[in-house]
This record gives sequence, C-alpha cells and structure tokens, in this order.
Amino acid sequence: MVKGLEKLGYLIRDSVLSPGAVGRSQVVFIPSLKAIRLFEQKRVEKEKAWENEWPEVKAKILEALDRVKSQGLREIVQPFLHELVHAGSRAAFGAWFFGLLLAYLRQLDRKTEALIRNLLSHVPAGRTCLALLIGTVFGIVAQAEGRDLDLTMPELIDRYVQSMVELTEQEVRLLDDFLREACL
Repeated sequence: MVKGLEKLGYLIRDSVLSPGAVGRSQVVFIPSLKAIRLFEQKRVEKEKAWENEWPEVKAKILEALDRVKSQGLREIVQPFLHELVHAGSRAAFGAWFFGLLLAYLRQLDRKTEALIRNLLSHVPAGRTCLALLIGTVFGIVAQAEGRDLDLTMPELIDRYVQSMVELTEQEVRLLDDFLREACL
C-alpha cells in the first residue's frame, strides 16, 4: 500500500540510519508536497462547510434554549446529546456542548445564573472564557443535580477539552460570540 501511495506521488522514499546505530539503514516514507496540499485542501473545505452550517446550528441551539423553562430540562437534554454525537465539526460539537451546559444553567436559581453571567462578563474573550464556562457550570450543576446529571457529561467534557486545543481562532471567536449571545 505504501508503495502504491509512492507511485501516486503522495509519499517520498528516504533512508535513515538511527543515531548511534551500526548496520543497515531503514527505508522511511514521508508525505510529499502533493499529499500535504491534499490534506490542506480538505481542511479548508471542512472549514468552509462549517461556516455555511453555523447559522443553522446557532439558530437551533438558541431555539432549544428558549424552550428549556417551558418544556423542562429532561425534554431538552436528549436532543442536545443526539446533536453532540452527530456534530459535523469541532465547532459544532462545542456549540452543542455549550448549549447543553446553558440548558442546565437555566434550570438553576436566578441568583446562581446571574453570578455566572457576571463572572463571564469580566473574562476576556477566547479560550479562557470557554474553558471557564465549562468548569464553572459543570461544577455548580454537578453539585445541584447530583444523581440526576447525565452520566455522559464527564466524557463529553473530556472530548470537548481535547477538541478545544484544535479549534481555529475563527472557531473560537464564533463560539465565544455565541456564548455571550446565549448566556449574557
């Protein structure tokens, strides 16, 4: 298979000798410029798809959040979890995850909700604010909800934290703007 990729121009053959090793060199393959461009093109296409998808995702989340008080948390959580599992991009996953946290937040008493809003209004935009929301809301919700908290929440937090590192600056800005619109 590797030789086939080499014939197509996606890999370049090279040989290396391990430092301090005696004997024969090893054949290694490295990505060619053609392969690098292919992956870059796919990444750009994915980012463009996200930009087109964003207004719809944002509208669906805001609409669901408006229904939390009238329908109750249990009716809202399952659709959010479904969307999280099927999110097409890191930013869509992040937006649905924030929506889920905000749904839990809206179930708390007004004093706690106001405290969190005040806290977030004093934090600079960006990754710090996004991380602070996760930790603060999850901590408060875990304490308040206890046994009623969805058991997948820690797994979702772990997945989000891992994907947060990979978010582009544009995705961070979109999520931060969304968070401020939905929460503040």
